[in-house]
Amino acid sequence: MLVPDHIELIADEVAIKWKDGTENYYPMPFLRAASRSAEQTGERDLLGKLHGGSGQQDFPGIRVVRWTPVGGYAIQFTFSDGHNTGLYTYAYLKELAEALGQE
Repeated sequence: MLVPDHIELIADEVAIKWKDGTENYYPMPFLRAASRSAEQTGERDLLGKLHGGSGQQDFPGIRVVRWTPVGGYAIQFTFSDGHNTGLYTYAYLKELAEALGQE
């Protein structure tokens, strides 16, 4: 089962050691840009029209200031700009690690 064993902030990265023994390192600005929240990506109305979403992809100097486990499936990060509405499922975090070239 994909579950974090330990989470730590190291310099400008979030380090996650998974229970299967693998480790992944996520640059904090990358995590902020990867948020799937409506604030970041927008949301569709009943007719499919996209509303809102900043679409911003560059967050220089952004920091993770805390994280909260959500159920047994996700992490909610709070960033130094106040953003905290995105949920990062464990599966999504592994997808992000692959996008960073990590196994």
